[in-house]
Amino acid sequence: MKAMLRCVLGSLLLVATLAGAQSSPDALVKSTADEVLAVMRQNSDPQTLRALAEAKVLPHFDFVRMTRLAVGRPWQSASAAQQEALVKGFRTLLVDTYSAAISNGVTPADKIDVKPPQGGGDDVLIKTIAHRGGKPPIGVDYRVAKNAGAWKVYDVIVEGVSLVQTYRGTFSTEIARSGIDGLIRTLEQKTSGKQTS
Repeated sequence: MKAMLRCVLGSLLLVATLAGAQSSPDALVKSTADEVLAVMRQNSDPQTLRALAEAKVLPHFDFVRMTRLAVGRPWQSASAAQQEALVKGFRTLLVDTYSAAISNGVTPADKIDVKPPQGGGDDVLIKTIAHRGGKPPIGVDYRVAKNAGAWKVYDVIVEGVSLVQTYRGTFSTEIARSGIDGLIRTLEQKTSGKQTS
C-alpha cells in the first residue's frame, strides 16, 4: 500500500491544483501542472518542495470530504473534536507521504496529458496520463467537485485504485480494533512532530 500511496501522491505533483471557478478544471490542471513542474526542475530541496506542495497543491484538496469518505459511517458518530483531529491527522499523513514522493525530482521529459472532464455540473472526473521520464505512463484520475465556487479534489484514482477507498479499508480495520480515538492515535503516531496548516 505504501508504494501505491507514493505513486498516487507523487503523481499529484503533476496535476497540482484546481484553483478557482474562472476556468475549466482540466485547463487549470494543465496550466498549474506546467507551473509546478517548472519550479521542480529548478529546485529539489525537500523544504522548498514541501512549501510548494502546501502553497500550490493543498489548498485545492477537500480534506474534510476526503477524510469523511475514508472514515465512512463512523464519521457520523464522531464528535466535532474527533472529526477535526481525524482531518488534521489524515492531511498531515498525506502531506508527509507526498513530500517524500516528490523529493525524487523531475526530468525534462516529465509531463501530463489531461483529458476533458467527464460528467457534468459541479462534480466531474478528470482523467490524466502522467509520463515520468522513461517509466511506463500512469493513469491518474481525479474526482473533483465545486465547493464554494472553487474546484476541489476529493479523491485520486491511480490505475483504477482509489486513494479514499484504500484508506477506508485501513481506517475501518483500525476503528474496529480501537475505535475512532484509536485511529486518531495511529494517525498522530505516524505523523508525530509534523504539522501542516
